Amino acid sequence: MTEAVTPPSPLDPPPLQPEKPGAASGAITPEDVRDGALVALLVGAAGLLLGLLWMWLAPRVQYVSNGEAVFLHNSESEARIASDGTFFLLSLGLGVLSAVGTFLWRRAGGVPLVIGLAVGSVFGALVGWRFGLWLGPSSDLVAAAKAAGKGVAFDAPLELLAHGALLAWPMTAVLLHLGLTALWSPRDPDPVPVFEWSGYYQAPPSADPASQAPEPPRA
Repeated sequence: MTEAVTPPSPLDPPPLQPEKPGAASGAITPEDVRDGALVALLVGAAGLLLGLLWMWLAPRVQYVSNGEAVFLHNSESEARIASDGTFFLLSLGLGVLSAVGTFLWRRAGGVPLVIGLAVGSVFGALVGWRFGLWLGPSSDLVAAAKAAGKGVAFDAPLELLAHGALLAWPMTAVLLHLGLTALWSPRDPDPVPVFEWSGYYQAPPSADPASQAPEPPRA
């Protein structure tokens, strides 16, 4: 005894393709977390370069001692403002480099990558600030004045008066990376349509083959 089989209708939706295991869109994999942690570590370590460049390129503020007190050697000097500007510009440059480098390494982007870039940039800015202070002149003005002698100018310790410059690196890195990802990251393929809408407007095939023959010309 055979069971009647109904032929498929052209109006029926196509069967859904089986989903591949592990291909869920938007899922965060252990590899993504590992890449984000690696980005945070490398970008944070780049803070040592920021501190070194800041100490090397920042203008120096000089003091002078009269034997009883310490005074600015040039009261009209703008070296303090220039020191903050140097730190700010260096942070912008490192933010651009870290964003472009991260994007070229992993063009697909992802939430762990952005979080790693943000955390690493904040840590790198703090490391650069403290490392630059450590590399610069001593913060003990009394000892520095005694070592220099009376009436002899000596370098003041580095200072970052505008603490908002610490946000230059993370903000530049995250915003630029998001922009690069939005413009040039690989796009997901378009989904397969569920219904064949063109089938609603197709004429049903004729059952009589003779009706499809062309009509002979009339005399």
